[in-house]
Amino acid sequence: MGRYLALWEIDQSRVPVDAKEIAAGWSLLAEMVKQDIKSGITKDYGVFVGETKGYSVLEGTEVEVSSGLTKYAPYVIFKVHAIASLAQITEVIKKMSG
Repeated sequence: MGRYLALWEIDQSRVPVDAKEIAAGWSLLAEMVKQDIKSGITKDYGVFVGETKGYSVLEGTEVEVSSGLTKYAPYVIFKVHAIASLAQITEVIKKMSG
């Protein structure tokens, strides 16, 4: 099972103009994130202050993480990076030194 950093951004072309419609859509997305946290796939989540961007730290297999993110399409765009732990990097360093 891997850990992943997902940098996300709301697709501005899909954001309505009306504030009530925006609030309704974002409330729905927030509930989806809460469910992902409850299920354990999302370990951390945050929004960059003043932006419609943020991050999630996810844990699972590639299939679990990919499946979990596709439900946000087409409203959210993701850039996903695999995360190596300090222990994993330490092992890489050991192998480099012979």
